Amino acid sequence: MQVTAFLLGMLVFVVYTVLIRAFYTVKPDERAILTSFGRARRIGRLMVEDASLNEEEKQRYRFPRLQVIGPGGPYFKWPWQEVHKVRVVTEAIDLTWDPTKSQHTIEAVTKDNLTTGVGGQIRFRVSENNLYAYFFGVDKPLEHVMGYFISVLRERIANFVDPKGESLVGDTELSTGSAAAELSEGVSINDLRKNLPLLNDYMEQQCRSTGARYGIELDAALITQIDPPPEVDRALSAINTTRNQVAADISTARADAEQQITMSKRAVDIARNNAQAEVAPLKELANTLAQIKTTGGPGALRTYIRNLRVPLLKRATRIVQTAAPK
Repeated sequence: MQVTAFLLGMLVFVVYTVLIRAFYTVKPDERAILTSFGRARRIGRLMVEDASLNEEEKQRYRFPRLQVIGPGGPYFKWPWQEVHKVRVVTEAIDLTWDPTKSQHTIEAVTKDNLTTGVGGQIRFRVSENNLYAYFFGVDKPLEHVMGYFISVLRERIANFVDPKGESLVGDTELSTGSAAAELSEGVSINDLRKNLPLLNDYMEQQCRSTGARYGIELDAALITQIDPPPEVDRALSAINTTRNQVAADISTARADAEQQITMSKRAVDIARNNAQAEVAPLKELANTLAQIKTTGGPGALRTYIRNLRVPLLKRATRIVQTAAPK
């Protein structure tokens, strides 16, 4: 009786492990790999290659290409084989995600030694070309990717300088009118807020190698929040207000100076025209006298001058005649 029960149990176990658990399916958003006695099925000697890795990283992250089982089924496997499935759709996760602690923002220190909180999301998906790294390369690949991303983000924030803001303090920029309106920039937190698209692009470029490192590809970085502590925010607001006031005063002074210069130029032009108006009759009279002397001789000139004196003598009330010097 006991032998029969044992054989019946063995039969049930074999049916369950061989017939029931031997078949499996893969969903449309999933990919699977099959291991036999713990060894994954590989594609010959092909290795994962990524041009974004340097020579040292290529030696460290050297993973084989695996045979990936696509959606469909049912597939059959032997009892000594094991199926590993993973979702390959693009997923989003908050930057503050950390399985070891609860936090609302990611703290980072700027170039001005100001502590700021960063928030946002990243979109990622599992790399089908490097499932070996995802399953066997690292213990918790998503935590590794988040740690790598936050490390790069903090390094970038600590060294971030707005390339346009650097030139705002230059004399050439101050001499132009457009620079005055942008003098409120130049503080690192303001620069970060202004250049969020640039910061997101930088993070995407720096994290392109995560697919080759951990088997997770970064699809996009969406940093949407950079908030300093309240006391720092109030100080920044005061700085911005002061700088805006300085920019407005500079614009007003520049406009007054340009108006004074324009008025001075017009005054000079008026004085020049008046002088030319006074000199022109004298020049014309001199030309006339020279022409009379040339045409009629000295006698004609004396006669012309005497005729000019007649109207003056009629209006004179007293005439003083002096002897000519000898």
